[in-house]
Amino acid sequence: MTTVRIAHVEPRPGRLPDGGFQTRGFLVVLADDAGRRAAPIWLEEPAGGDLAQLVELAARPAGEATSSGAPQELATRLLRAVGATVTRVEIDVTEPDAAELRPETAMTRIGLDGAEGVRQVTAGLGLGLAMAAAAGAPVRLAGAVLDRVAAPVPGDDLVTPFLDRVPPFAQVTPGRGLAGSPTAPLPGKRPRFEPRNLTFADGLDRWDLDGGAGDDYSATADGPSAVLSSVVPRPAGAAALVQAIFADDYLGREVVFSGEISTGPLAEPAGLRLEILKHWRQVREDHGVTVAGRCDWTRYEVRMQVPEDADIIRFGITLTGVGRIALRHPELSVAR
Repeated sequence: MTTVRIAHVEPRPGRLPDGGFQTRGFLVVLADDAGRRAAPIWLEEPAGGDLAQLVELAARPAGEATSSGAPQELATRLLRAVGATVTRVEIDVTEPDAAELRPETAMTRIGLDGAEGVRQVTAGLGLGLAMAAAAGAPVRLAGAVLDRVAAPVPGDDLVTPFLDRVPPFAQVTPGRGLAGSPTAPLPGKRPRFEPRNLTFADGLDRWDLDGGAGDDYSATADGPSAVLSSVVPRPAGAAALVQAIFADDYLGREVVFSGEISTGPLAEPAGLRLEILKHWRQVREDHGVTVAGRCDWTRYEVRMQVPEDADIIRFGITLTGVGRIALRHPELSVAR
């Protein structure tokens, strides 16, 4: 068995049925440092997101004590509380001739050491890797398998050799999620994405309704504006109508999201929202501007500095409780 390192995890675009792209998977790179080679794995949610958070947490300085919120972190703490530890995670290939490691072609054996001696637990590929990251346990892979699935890496660049190997992920609805859709992968880098459909001429294409509970909120396009409304007397939680783009072109720069807002009577404040995300799910920062009561069309803006390690920018409107908020003429730009 060869010990490998979970060297890199990042969201990757997957193919849509119409040939476009949307982030639905994570590229994981296992590094064989001694052999100067690496092997890619593509994972979907939730395992990919959990692993991304755990790997990022492990890379932080020792003094930055924090929690990733991933369930594997809690599982590791529970094991330690009863005197058991994760000692290793070994990857087994279930299809001997598979050319790459994927959840459909590989699984893991998690080694445990406790009061009852050494035990093994079988788990899926993503879950096993997340447990290894949470516990700081070594990951091992048969040398023959690594010979087949790994590729040489130039210098310290562990990612570029795999950026043009974007396999299909789960089928998703065209026109949703990350804005922009090139018709083919761009070797060596992920596609650039810019805000789309800001006039709502194509309805809510590129915009997503997030949050809420069940059918407590609805979103519709009304001419040049989008409307987010509660539809039950006591809606649960909050909802947001947002668009998401890759942050690549904005790294290290201040961005401004602005738009005209109109509201009906509000149970609680509503307004603009601008978020910076790492690994898709983990919010690094979020800023907003809120409006209380009834408001005629008024332009507002919110500004944020985009960190160098940001992955996603999300912008839109939010609503909590009973009410209605409309957005028109939204714009995302770089501060001057």
